[in-house]
Amino acid sequence: MSNIKSSINIIYRNYSTEFNVNDIIKIKEFCKKNKFKLFLSNNIKLASKLGLNGVYLPAFNKKMNYSNFVTKKDFSIIGSAHSLKEIRIKEFQNCEKIFISPIFKTDKNKSYLDIVKFNILASKTKKDVICLGGIKKINLKKIKMTKSKGLASISWIKKNGLNKNLGRF
Repeated sequence: MSNIKSSINIIYRNYSTEFNVNDIIKIKEFCKKNKFKLFLSNNIKLASKLGLNGVYLPAFNKKMNYSNFVTKKDFSIIGSAHSLKEIRIKEFQNCEKIFISPIFKTDKNKSYLDIVKFNILASKTKKDVICLGGIKKINLKKIKMTKSKGLASISWIKKNGLNKNLGRF
C-alpha cells in the first residue's frame, strides 16, 4: 500500500434521496479518467446497467438475493459488517471484500473494535477485509498489524484529499 492512489475505489452513497443518474454518470467519467473504481450503494441493478465496477452493500442491507445475480465479468459486490453475524450475511450475499468497522473511535461511534477484535473478526472469514472507521495518520502503524488488505475512510480523505500519498506505514 505504498501508493494508495493506484488502488482508490469510490463508493457513491445516497440514502436520503433518489439516485440522480446524471450525477452518477459524471462521477463515473471522473473515476474512469483518474483510474478509480466506482461502486454504487445498495442498487445492484442500476450499478450493472450503468456499467459501474460494482455495488456496495452496507451492513444494514440484509437481503439474501444477491448471490445469484448475474453481472458482467468484472463487476464486484462489496459490503460492510460490524459483527460476525453481519460478516456471514455478506459472505452469503457473495461480497468479494468486506469492510469491518469501526476499527477506531469515531465522532459518530464511541464504541470500536481496535486491532485485536478486528483481527479476530477478520480471521473468521476467507474474504478480503478492509478496515474502516476512525482512520487517521496517527493510527496507520496500527493498521499494519491487522489482517486488513486495505483501508477506507471518509473524513480523512475529505481532510487530506484524494491525491495525498500516504507513503509506507
